[in-house]
Formats: sequence, structure tokens, C-alpha cells
Amino acid sequence: MSETTVPVTTLASPSTSTSTSVSAASSLKTRGRGARISLGALQIVLGLFYAFASALPKLIAHPSAAEAFDKLGWGSTGMYLIGALELAGGLALLVPLLSSVAAVALGALMVGAFVVNVTVIHGPYVATPLILILPLTLIAWARRNHTTELVRWVRRRA
Repeated sequence: MSETTVPVTTLASPSTSTSTSVSAASSLKTRGRGARISLGALQIVLGLFYAFASALPKLIAHPSAAEAFDKLGWGSTGMYLIGALELAGGLALLVPLLSSVAAVALGALMVGAFVVNVTVIHGPYVATPLILILPLTLIAWARRNHTTELVRWVRRRA
């Protein structure tokens, strides 16, 4: 159970006054609001990172991206495909209903990127996908209720 769903009555002992209960409730609301704002900011930063810093070099065939995909043997088709997936994931992170699913999909993409970096590329950025998995996992977990809403919406449409 998260902190924001704990009833106020469980936080205040019988010996505390009503003013303590009210201040505890407002403290929980403030912490919950701050967490939601922080999570939203994290989603925006990651969404922009994936759209511009990660996908854009692949989609414009920047020499550094092209060289890495040529080394893999995937060529321009693989580069454009991965770039398109990163762009779609980055944009989906910005859509509340899709944020959890996007975080899971981008996390899976980062697992693949880590494996490729370790086994084939041996580049200096081996840890980057692992570092990105952490905030993506947080987003996927914190926004898991959005996945439920999405499933309900899809079932209504079907």
C-alpha cells in the first residue's frame, strides 16, 4: 500500500489531537503531490532524451550511429527501426495512458542494447542502458494503473 492511500486514522494515535491528524494528512498530500510532479518531470526528461538524443541520430543517419549499426551488421534498416522504436517510446512516455507500457517497452529495448554493447560493440557506454533501466522501471511501476486503464479502454473498443 502506498503512503498516499494510508488512512489518516492509522497515522494518528488515540492520544493525538485533531490538529495533528490534519497536519499529517496535509503532509501526505504534499509528499504525494511532490512525488507526482517529480515523476512527471522524469517522464518528460526521459521522453525528450529518447526522442532527441537517442532516436534522432539514428533517424538522420548520423555517422556515429551508422558506424555502430554497420559494425553490428544490421545496416541502415536496423538503425532506422531502432530509431523509430525509441522515438515512439519517447513520445509515448509523454502520454499519460501509454507511459507505463512505454516504460516497459523501452526497458526491454535497453536490455537488448546492454546485451549488444557487452557482446559486440564493447564501447565506452556499456552502462548507459543499465542506468536508463532504473528510471524506466520506476515509471512503469508508479504508472501501472495507467496500464489497467489502457486495457479497459482497449476492451471497450473491441
